[in-house]
Amino acid sequence: MTTNPSGTPTAPAEPPGLREAKKAETRQLISDCATRLFIEQGFEQTTIAEIATAARVAKKTVTNYFPRKEDLALDHHEAFTESLARAVARRAPGEGPLVALRRFFRTALREHSPVAGFTGREFAQMVADSPTLSARLRELHDLREAALATALAGATLDSAPAIAPRAAAALVSAAERLMFRRLQELTLSGLDNDEIEAAMTPEADHVYGLLVAALGDYPATDPE
Repeated sequence: MTTNPSGTPTAPAEPPGLREAKKAETRQLISDCATRLFIEQGFEQTTIAEIATAARVAKKTVTNYFPRKEDLALDHHEAFTESLARAVARRAPGEGPLVALRRFFRTALREHSPVAGFTGREFAQMVADSPTLSARLRELHDLREAALATALAGATLDSAPAIAPRAAAALVSAAERLMFRRLQELTLSGLDNDEIEAAMTPEADHVYGLLVAALGDYPATDPE
């Protein structure tokens, strides 16, 4: 226990690590309460005030953690929009972007990652029933494509046409959108995660085979 200048005892400050842990717990609690209410009541019908009450926090606390209501439902949005660009940026030395992206998707399938679209049937139905969330999801796909184009630009030879990284990103993103929708389709049909993985693994290989046929070994070599 310490004292302030007036001699009044004050509680010791929490260590930064503990503060961050508490923030993470609060964020997760709010997200969990929101998800439960969204599934029970529908996204459009659920209010921020109801989420705050369920989480036992102030309404302002909810909006501080989640400025957009959509982000309460799609709370992996940052990881989603950055995922393809990160896979390209973190690829092994000498590994082509398409190889890295294919490996990333196969890993996401194997791990049943929510970034790939593994959400469970109730959640997938809630998103499908919400025009707002469906529109936000399309926006997130667009943001992911733009991030991928930027990452590919850094791996593209100077001699390539200026549009090359955007063209490659558009093709990859179209394939990724297709596979995301396919995963949601299988989820809504009632398949469990293992069954979805088994169904989609050969399908993903087929789609990426088409990308390789279209893009070849783009870029031909990594710039030094």
